[in-house]
Amino acid sequence: MIIAFDVDDTLIVPCIATGFDRDVPNYNTIAIYRWFQEQGNTMWVWSGGGADYAKMWGEKLGLDANAYYGKDASGRNIIGESAPRKPDICFDDCIVELATVNVRVKRINNQLKRQ
Repeated sequence: MIIAFDVDDTLIVPCIATGFDRDVPNYNTIAIYRWFQEQGNTMWVWSGGGADYAKMWGEKLGLDANAYYGKDASGRNIIGESAPRKPDICFDDCIVELATVNVRVKRINNQLKRQ
């Protein structure tokens, strides 16, 4: 199966939500990522901030993803456009329809506006 994880507010918690001076790993979600990876699934990390941003965070978090995706210049999700196929499961903090099954991850301090 292909399992996709978003970066912001899913794999990491932005500093705006924590009050820290930097973004921090979301260890609970990372544990889920690692479980799926240990089961032999194909792992994708994606971000609306772009594939390079997704790769930067994937590497920082030591996730060793099979692929990294983002949005193109027009704002379309690359997962839905140029990826080899649709993921089976996608984890994201927003309501998305990127995969066969889309899991919405609860944001920390959701009342705070993200930029």
